[in-house]
Amino acid sequence: MLRVERLQINGMTCASCAQASERAVKKLAGVEEASVNLATEKLVVRFEDGKLSVAEIKAAVAKAGYEAVEDRVDKEATIPIGGMSCAACANTVERVVGKLPGVSSVSVNFATEKASVKYDPGLVRMSEIKGAITKAGYAALALETPAKVDEHRAAKEREVRVLWTKFAVAAAFALPLLYVAMGAMLRLPLPSAIRAMDYPLRFALVELALLIPVVAAGHRFYIVGFRAIRHGAPNMDSLIAMGSSAAIMYSLYSTFKIALGDFKAVDSLYFETAGLIIALILLGKSLEALSKGRTSDSIKKLMGLQPKTATVIHEGAGGSREIELPIDEVELGDLIMVRPGERIPVDGEVASGASAVDESMLTGESIPVEKGPGDEVIGASVNKNGSFSFRATKIGADTALARIIKLVEDAQGSKAPIARTADLVSGYFVPIVFAIALLSAILWLLLGHGLAFALQVFVAVLTIACPCALGLATPTAIMVGTGRGAERGLLFKSGAALETAHKVDTIVFDKTGTITIGEPELTDILLAPGFAATAAAAATAAENELLALAAAAEKGSEHPLGGAIVRAAVARGLSSMVAAHFDSASSFEATPGRGISAAIGGRIVLLGNAKHLAERGVDAGEGLMAAEALALQGKTPMLVAVDGSYAGAIGVADIVKGSSERAIRALRGMGMDVYMITGDAALTAKAIAEEVGVERILAEVLPQDKAAEVKRLQAEGRVVAMVGDGINDAPALAQADVGIAVGSGADVAMESADIVLMRGDLADVEAAIRLSKSVMRNIKQNLFWAFGYNVLGIPVAAGLLYAFGGPLLSPIIAAAAMSLSSVSVLANALRLRRFDFGAKA
Repeated sequence: MLRVERLQINGMTCASCAQASERAVKKLAGVEEASVNLATEKLVVRFEDGKLSVAEIKAAVAKAGYEAVEDRVDKEATIPIGGMSCAACANTVERVVGKLPGVSSVSVNFATEKASVKYDPGLVRMSEIKGAITKAGYAALALETPAKVDEHRAAKEREVRVLWTKFAVAAAFALPLLYVAMGAMLRLPLPSAIRAMDYPLRFALVELALLIPVVAAGHRFYIVGFRAIRHGAPNMDSLIAMGSSAAIMYSLYSTFKIALGDFKAVDSLYFETAGLIIALILLGKSLEALSKGRTSDSIKKLMGLQPKTATVIHEGAGGSREIELPIDEVELGDLIMVRPGERIPVDGEVASGASAVDESMLTGESIPVEKGPGDEVIGASVNKNGSFSFRATKIGADTALARIIKLVEDAQGSKAPIARTADLVSGYFVPIVFAIALLSAILWLLLGHGLAFALQVFVAVLTIACPCALGLATPTAIMVGTGRGAERGLLFKSGAALETAHKVDTIVFDKTGTITIGEPELTDILLAPGFAATAAAAATAAENELLALAAAAEKGSEHPLGGAIVRAAVARGLSSMVAAHFDSASSFEATPGRGISAAIGGRIVLLGNAKHLAERGVDAGEGLMAAEALALQGKTPMLVAVDGSYAGAIGVADIVKGSSERAIRALRGMGMDVYMITGDAALTAKAIAEEVGVERILAEVLPQDKAAEVKRLQAEGRVVAMVGDGINDAPALAQADVGIAVGSGADVAMESADIVLMRGDLADVEAAIRLSKSVMRNIKQNLFWAFGYNVLGIPVAAGLLYAFGGPLLSPIIAAAAMSLSSVSVLANALRLRRFDFGAKA
């Protein structure tokens, strides 16, 4: 059986680190797939359970030089304790809870009669903790859970603070070091006691003393870098460690020569080079960590929408009472009260009351939706005005918000196909750079340049190379792009879907429920002149009479067209008239494929097609013309006869959504070929297609043949997106290059799709494709910069310009350029946060 685990990888600093840990896991027997994302620092591994354990995966990552930890965070809970009478009782509770596996800390306050517990929910359940307290002779009362803390985010914020502190320390000593080293050259004032020409050894030792705190601040580069070399997987830290170490070792050698009396060696000190490199790299890493934290702001915003508590109505012997409980303690079926301005805690169904609910957090739609008994409500949406109660139908990970967060997390953690090139280069990057640095230094030595010159080239090449920019180019853009889409209600399920969407040139729309609302509605009532005269009233009254008779005849029918007639009568306020007719009916008869007949209050009512009326001797000559006119408009005609005479025609149709025509026009404006696929007859399909501006129609297609039609279009070399909402669309959604499900549709359709439109607005199809194009353009810009920077920077650092009479690149300038390269890639990806869904491509 295949199992999927997500592990947090600590200790990675660049794309080479990600490659090394991914390669180590892939080598394990039983691993089907492994993917390490540098931006999120997560490993997703799929493996055969039984052949491999999580412990073995962790060991493989550790052997590669990194740390893998299960992506879990401890929960904190405050439990009120009843029955304690002294401090000894508090100690007893602490002791019994502290012995439970998975409890990391417990503190019982006798004065407040509460226990604060920190525990791993994967090892111990809250019910077990409460059970231990009860077994000890005390009462564990209703749980009080404080607001959850995003520990990973807190750790990242802590990491940024530590990096800034280290940079501050490094800069505080590196700048004086630079001043001392370059003071004489720049004719800056220096104390005579440390002048290089007068006291060279003292000068060298002062530089060394200033360097030591800088090296201490950047000690992690050396620990991680040399460990990676030892494991055969060098990374960016390895380049920094080797480059700065070479400068330091050569400077120490020069200091030794000065001590032996060779005062000329003072010109071969490079302590300031090593110090400035470390300080600048720390600055770059601080800016990078800060920018990386902002790439996942959208998903953090989604997580922050979840309310912390719910007001649950408890029924007891003394009647009902409201109890405020932590969200984690809400159970399925609980009756929950929501007041104006409050967020709805979980998904459910309104039991009583009514209100308008703002669901923009889920759908991006700003207009509040009216809710009443029987309507579904979504957790984290905002109740605007009225109070209501509802039954919890989905809690925890099953709520719409939790599923959206999971979809976005999965998409952000996945790799797009375009990332493979960068991954491939990153895997070989560091060894190649080291080889170039070594060969360049040797070549300049052979050409007659001194060891100091060769060392400068060696250090510059090692410092300018930046595998981080390559590793961050794709995942950061995907993280920001999918997060921005989620804010609009566009859910991309993977990086591959985001990439493929920008290549789409053909879009196939299912008609029913996608282009149309998916439910038939009454559109026309065409009265026969004879019936209007017999009604002896205004045309509206005659229409109402005909509609009421037809609705009474259809009231007992389960046919969707009959349901449309009944709903229209209710909407016109004819409920009592329909009920009176229905109560007076003495017989009903349905004829499959024809229609129905009913005796209502002594009148014979026929409702159906022309054949149905003809078989009962009714001349519907003028009705045939009305029926044909309705059919040409894509509507279903239903002829009505009363007491043997044609009375009129009723038109029923599946109404086109308001956004359909606008969305299809926008897609055609982007150069897309738009198709409509339907099981309807060609005449009806043509009328709908003309209304929304579709020129290509696939009519009379059976549900099981939709996927075959998509496959046929793909065989023509097209990149096809299928947009649908129903269960019968699922095979076609799966067959298409990109399946797009309308969020108001069936769960099966959403499972089969690559993109889900939570708002159900077809305008979002165009928005999703434009977002995909923007993300891919951003990724290509990032990759161009990352590749271009290294391709141009490394030869310059190796002395290419110097060979043709130009300057030699200083290792300090190389370090500054390297630091800014990663930050520039991240800053470019963050521009996607300003993507405008209203703008046109």
